[in-house]
Amino acid sequence: MIQRKMLPFIKLTDDHIILRPFEFGEASELYKAVEESMGELKPWMSWANENYTAETAQNFITVTRAQWSSGIHYGFAIIDANNGGLLGGCSLSHIHAVYHFCNLGYWVRTSQHGKGIAGRAAKLAAKFAFEKVKLIRVEIVVAVGNEASKRAAEKIGAHYEGISLNRMVVGREIYDAYMFSLLPSDFDPAARS
Repeated sequence: MIQRKMLPFIKLTDDHIILRPFEFGEASELYKAVEESMGELKPWMSWANENYTAETAQNFITVTRAQWSSGIHYGFAIIDANNGGLLGGCSLSHIHAVYHFCNLGYWVRTSQHGKGIAGRAAKLAAKFAFEKVKLIRVEIVVAVGNEASKRAAEKIGAHYEGISLNRMVVGREIYDAYMFSLLPSDFDPAARS
């Protein structure tokens, strides 16, 4: 069983992006990024809806920082390493204490699509899951029809495991979902040679 331990707030980088916990002072920028991207997010993310406000963004930041401290959810802001701009979000959620796996989710603001940001964020977050949280599996669950998120999983070499029926609910819609996984061996050069 995973012993939940408090991991310090941390910054991860690949020199193009930085992953770090959302900061209290960036609720307005988070709100702007979500508003900019609402058309692309709404079909696939239950939280992206007409009720999303600046207060929703602030509450999200407060909750995810508290969940980080308790080891039940790791919510990252995706930050541009060059200019410090908010590019989107990435998280490790549904951490299973017995079976040592979690869900990995990501979104990138519309104006930054097509730059490989989601894949970069997913790889950094998965590496964190394996090295710091000590998980053995990271799942990327993508609703059938969400081609952008599916392409991001494919581009980073996530293992495609098929379609899970009735796997996701977004709002009132039930979706089948593509199941992808990442494993610690995907990040170990010795295991790939």
